[in-house]
Amino acid sequence: MILVRQRRSAACFVEPGSAKSHIPGARPLLTALALVLTITACGGAQSSTSAAPTTPTPSVSSSPTATDDGAQFPVTVSAANDDVTVQERPEAVVSLSPTATEMLFAVGAGDQVAAVDEFSTHPSEAPTTDLSGFEPNVEAIAGYDPDLVVIADDGADLTGALAELDIPVLLAPAATTLDDTYEQIEQLGTVTGHADEADEVVEQMRDDIADITSNLPETDEPLTYFHELDDMYYTVTSDTFIGHVYETAGLTSIADEAGGDAGGYPQLSEEFIIDADPDLIFLADAQCCGQTAETVADRPGWDQIRAVREGAVVELDEDVASRWGPRIVEMLRTVGDAVAEHADG
Repeated sequence: MILVRQRRSAACFVEPGSAKSHIPGARPLLTALALVLTITACGGAQSSTSAAPTTPTPSVSSSPTATDDGAQFPVTVSAANDDVTVQERPEAVVSLSPTATEMLFAVGAGDQVAAVDEFSTHPSEAPTTDLSGFEPNVEAIAGYDPDLVVIADDGADLTGALAELDIPVLLAPAATTLDDTYEQIEQLGTVTGHADEADEVVEQMRDDIADITSNLPETDEPLTYFHELDDMYYTVTSDTFIGHVYETAGLTSIADEAGGDAGGYPQLSEEFIIDADPDLIFLADAQCCGQTAETVADRPGWDQIRAVREGAVVELDEDVASRWGPRIVEMLRTVGDAVAEHADG
């Protein structure tokens, strides 16, 4: 019996785009999206441009200038692409990362954002353009006269190209833990002059997550789950960022037993999923692939799975489930609600 069909190459929980971004080979579009998905969320080897973000260490030059609200510049933060210095408060930020876009608006820097990439659709007031985070066009980016560019991947060496134009770039790659999320929010708050607001966002996230987890029911053994990335049964292990979120809610991925070298994103067979009998199924392919609790129940043999028998199939917002910004709290709350409802069977 085939337990797991391995992918040709590891891919990771990384934008741009929706949750389907990390499934190479599924569809032509998904294949294109997957080109940027080989960075930190794998939990495995990392490229030189995808090191996990470090704790921001803002520093001020010997002759700082203060903005009207008290923020001081220049500032330097230790980002994934080394130290990044911003000389003055940026007033034309370009974000090529949907997650970074959400973070910028969350810390109060929305008015400073001049343009965002094609997949930055949240919040609705974000100035979405046809800029691409997959194949960045230096000339198009420079056309917005940015004083800061934020990216999630630097495979095209955008940092080097923009450095020749004296445009600073901050690399904020896919998180591997919630702490990485907090650090990136703080970094973006610092470089945009909203450090205090960023601290408040992080504090609120921590409080909300603590509240969610403190109200989870106790179980004799951890509940198991299957997180469906698409209708080809790609999923996540506990070594990924999204797996870390589930682990925070006390859940264990059935894919942890699959083995192999899939970078935390194996493709399972139906036989494996049915035999694993997960307590909960989370669908991150409701929008992209039209999957629902009903379509899952109609799959041959899936009516044997506990999650299907007991109505524990949960549809997720795939954008929320594929990003690592402030809205990850929403996903954890959804997961927590499902755990509370189905922990006792």
